[in-house]
Amino acid sequence: MRAEIIAVGTEILLGEITNTTTPFIARQLADLGIDVYYQSVVGDNADRLEQAIQLADTRSDLIILTGGLGPTKDDLTKQTLAKHVNEKLVINDAAMDVINQYFVRAQHPMTENNRIQAMLPEHSQPLDNPVGMAVGALYKATKHTYMLLPGPPSELIAMFEQSARPVLVKLYSQNNVLVSRVLRFHGIGESELVTRLADLIDHQTNPTVAPYAKTNEVTLRITAEAKQEQLANQMLDQMEISIKAQVGDYFYGYGEHNSLPAVVVNLLKQRQLSITAAESLTAGMFQSEIGSIAGASSIFSGGFVTYSLAEKAHLLNIPTADLKKFGVVSEETAIAMAQQAKATLQTDIGISFTGVAGPDELEGQPAGTVYIGVAYRDQAPEAHLFHFSRTRNFVRQQSVLTGFDLLLHKLQADK
Repeated sequence: MRAEIIAVGTEILLGEITNTTTPFIARQLADLGIDVYYQSVVGDNADRLEQAIQLADTRSDLIILTGGLGPTKDDLTKQTLAKHVNEKLVINDAAMDVINQYFVRAQHPMTENNRIQAMLPEHSQPLDNPVGMAVGALYKATKHTYMLLPGPPSELIAMFEQSARPVLVKLYSQNNVLVSRVLRFHGIGESELVTRLADLIDHQTNPTVAPYAKTNEVTLRITAEAKQEQLANQMLDQMEISIKAQVGDYFYGYGEHNSLPAVVVNLLKQRQLSITAAESLTAGMFQSEIGSIAGASSIFSGGFVTYSLAEKAHLLNIPTADLKKFGVVSEETAIAMAQQAKATLQTDIGISFTGVAGPDELEGQPAGTVYIGVAYRDQAPEAHLFHFSRTRNFVRQQSVLTGFDLLLHKLQADK
């Protein structure tokens, strides 16, 4: 099975936005055992898009087009494909209902061009859009299969995972089932993880192992093919055991869209443990991550942003003399911040962040120096020193995720 991906959009062609959807689709197709031989980008021009589809017809079996499904005049993908396969565009009633309901909720009149988003080539199979309004489609011709997917990554990913992937599995799995599992790791880089798993990766057959570098973390997608789902899952279980034997200390959870903050917050909710934070260089980023998780209010009532020495003394009641003696970038200050935050709000856990985000030094400490303090229940408080590199915001983001990682290990040890 040979596949080709055509991304449609002048903004991609001109480099105004980064094309993140094509790599995502390519990875998904690889997991399904579908080879991607060609990828291309075409601007919002019907003639050039038609030429790209004609070329794809000469060399590919499955042709996936992303982008150009919206309501504006430059959204020409479905119109071009419909003409290419000699079909008319028809309204999909379910998609039209979604659009109508959206405008009712928004209390805005619907303009006529929004009906375009509910249209698809006649005799095609609709692909539901769980987070947007543009319906996707799968059209099977005599020799080729065409798939229409939206351009915005949030819509494309949701549509692919919930609608397109199951269709492709049914079409191309050759009566076998394909089962994937995503393992997530923090605290280890992609190069080190791949090095440690080199034997497994180099000799993979079934299951397959595919590493992907994410921002501040690494994921592994393992995929097994078998006659039955139960057998495929057993194969994945064995592979997971082998992987964790090598890098299990860095593993924190499962899932394509899971996150380290979500794992920690959900564990805190399960254990009914409350938390607060005192943040200096991160300026509230840690607390913002907590607040982004549904139900966080049950374990988080508030915290402190103490950017200056004066506010560390004022809000956290840390003696100014101690702050001047040890410095704000110190083990002692990190411990005091965590302890005082925990005591002030009477929580089970207090965590603190202090350091040098950069680009300049502070108190003789180089940029990237970070102390994270943890006051965990009745245990003795402690502080951990880290040296992060790269940009100012990377240091801040990595500090926050490392704080969640420290908490995860505390929670795992406290059973």
